[in-house]
Amino acid sequence: MKRRALLSVSDKVGIVEFARELVRLNYEIVSTGGTAKILLEAGIEVLAIDQVTGFPEILDGRVKTLHPKVHGGILALRNEEHLNILKEMEIKTIDLVVVNLYPFKETVANPLAKHEDIIENIDIGGPSMVRSAAKNYQYVTVIVNPKDYQKVLAEIKVTGDTKITTREWLAYKAFSHTAAYDMMISAYFAKRLETNAMPTYQFIAGEKVADLRYGENPHQKAACYITNDHGLANAKQYQGKELSYNNLMDADAAWKLVQEFSEPICAIIKHTNPCGVAVAENIELAFDKAYAADEISAFGGIIAVNAIVEENLAEKICGIFFEVIIATGYSQKALEIFKNKPNMRLLELAGKKSAEKESLIRQIQGGFLLQEEDIVYEDSNEWDWVTKEKHQGVNHDLILAWKIAKHVKSNAIVLVKDSATIGIGPGQTNRIGAAKIALEQAGEKASGAILASDAFFPFDDTVRIAAKAGVKTIIQPGGSKNDFLSITACDELGISMAFTGVRHFKH
Repeated sequence: MKRRALLSVSDKVGIVEFARELVRLNYEIVSTGGTAKILLEAGIEVLAIDQVTGFPEILDGRVKTLHPKVHGGILALRNEEHLNILKEMEIKTIDLVVVNLYPFKETVANPLAKHEDIIENIDIGGPSMVRSAAKNYQYVTVIVNPKDYQKVLAEIKVTGDTKITTREWLAYKAFSHTAAYDMMISAYFAKRLETNAMPTYQFIAGEKVADLRYGENPHQKAACYITNDHGLANAKQYQGKELSYNNLMDADAAWKLVQEFSEPICAIIKHTNPCGVAVAENIELAFDKAYAADEISAFGGIIAVNAIVEENLAEKICGIFFEVIIATGYSQKALEIFKNKPNMRLLELAGKKSAEKESLIRQIQGGFLLQEEDIVYEDSNEWDWVTKEKHQGVNHDLILAWKIAKHVKSNAIVLVKDSATIGIGPGQTNRIGAAKIALEQAGEKASGAILASDAFFPFDDTVRIAAKAGVKTIIQPGGSKNDFLSITACDELGISMAFTGVRHFKH
């Protein structure tokens, strides 16, 4: 007796070839709408869904597969009681269900799509069939991804059916597929209805792209999941060992920093904090300046550049120990040079950062926290110069220092001079401690430098040790009830200071 397969797909990649093989394996093909049309045009015999149900498609196709002769055939247990009911109702069993859903994600991504079009691309019958087949995986094979066609065909050719272990795995994939689909719909309505608030419900759907060697430490398991089509999880790796959890955390921090700039910039990151950052007229010079900022910390670090790595830069990088390089591209000669360092991981990620704010999720015990990305429009011309002295010269170093401070763990102090960092004090429990670290690192270079702080000064102590080291300009958010202390100290010591009005804590 012929087995029956129901095929109804939005993604039609490989469906004709798959159906043709099923026919050869003595399957009867049942199909709907566009899928049936493409199969018939390919010369494959197809039983239309209304021939199975005895009921026409109605409501512009909204109702076509929601029928007992479809779901009864899928959900029936292959026991005597259920089979007798099917026989009485003249329902045939359905042994294979191939469904992928209306392109809701693609429709939402289209800026020209109207709300009505988006609603019509919410699939109802498809998820119902998928879930029915997945529930009854003991007897029914369900496929939601064309990548699984060949595995299923191979098993059917050998034994006439798929293995129970395969069917259970495919059921798991199917339930995950419908869950992710519902999450996308929920996210669309949240964005539409809760425009001035964080969503009432927040779901995370990701597909594993790699098992990592381990987590932060060797005894911790870890994996990388992809949630959208941009960002570090989509990077192309040319060479090198598998990426670790720590590699990816550092690379993400580095890439986010360089995306702040349009001019050639190099950032060297260690433990998610920048240890050297510089901009220049070309990326090779930017690397030279960033590396010179803190050669000790740079050892074993992560490099990010917003440019193509050419031959000369590749030679320089290969002369030093770095874990990961991430760039917008590599010349062929550069790739050949990097082969001399086979363990060095090369990542390529082109394109600018999405203008839309992403949601940042941080897990806590018993739940998680959700916040927007720290993206805010800031015009340096609107900064408030609160001291008698005003900054003289180009504002470029001011902006550089301020943007870098945003990417340093709080409490953060950043010293910049001549378009490069000369000292960074990250993640200290008090601001004066962070300043001492940055100033000690800068040494004599601190003379004439710019100091940026990610948050306000509660006292004037940071101003005074900065002045002693020769710092000439300070940039900070302002907003402390003791702002007058810092302003008075700056005026006394001949330092210019600006308030940005924006704080950039990074925990």
